Amino acid sequence: AAPAVRRHPMSASMTRTAGLGVTVEATYTVGEYDIVILSAEQSGGRETWLTSEGYRLPTGAREVLGSYIKQGMRFFVARVNLEEQASLGYSYLRPLQIAYESPKFMLPIRLGTVNADGPQDLFVFTLTRKGRVETRNYRTVKLPTGMDLPGFLKDRDEFADFYQAMFSRQVDEANRRGVFLEYAWDMAWCDPCAADPLSSTELREVGVFWVNGPSQPTGRPDPNTAPDVFVTRLHVRYDAEHFPDDLRFQETADRSNYQGRYILRQPWEGGGTCAEVARYRQTLAARHEREAQTLASLTGWR
Repeated sequence: AAPAVRRHPMSASMTRTAGLGVTVEATYTVGEYDIVILSAEQSGGRETWLTSEGYRLPTGAREVLGSYIKQGMRFFVARVNLEEQASLGYSYLRPLQIAYESPKFMLPIRLGTVNADGPQDLFVFTLTRKGRVETRNYRTVKLPTGMDLPGFLKDRDEFADFYQAMFSRQVDEANRRGVFLEYAWDMAWCDPCAADPLSSTELREVGVFWVNGPSQPTGRPDPNTAPDVFVTRLHVRYDAEHFPDDLRFQETADRSNYQGRYILRQPWEGGGTCAEVARYRQTLAARHEREAQTLASLTGWR
């Protein structure tokens, strides 16, 4: 069930202060969060307001705040209400879902680099009508896919180590400035699928307002039964040095499906003495060597 939203009356300290140039547009409590929406005319006033409210701003925040203020952007500030969280019985923070309209298809990430201790990983899922989403101001790179790899990677921990090493190597090869495509899929398709496509109900819950009625994904596109939705998953490892600008996106007309896929073949260990069995066993050493070389080239491992 959606959490109740309670609007707070604005106190005198929250109204517009001429000296600061900050306006508190609205205040709410949503579940375990106390929310304030702000607009500002200058970064110094915005910084002063945050400091007076108990927030600690790292060095460099004023410059980034100033760039957003010049663009006419508002600020969504969420503070965890510990008493409310305790009364709700949750031991973790639930995700926030925010809806807004903007002519800019972008994601502000610069503020998150100011107080970061090293690079951060970000996953961006987009749901669009026409097709795959790319970044306009950084290069969008497809991860390697369709590779035969050693069978021991079937262990979950081993595969996790492989994927992290492979992704880190791809980041380095892109000079730490790439945005990586991990998944792109037409929700009208399921041939093959790693998981069932999202239903119309699920799509509406995550904000796909143009979907109506039930959907039954099939083996091929069917506009009469399948939602007109394309899912893109982008993965970026970013820091202030290599990502000085926010992520700006564009929707393309490319509806081709893509996913990072890695094939793990387990050798047949049955008995038998026929010629075909002997030839098969003779090929295993060469196959294992090719798989090991592929693994090494993807990860940098020996």
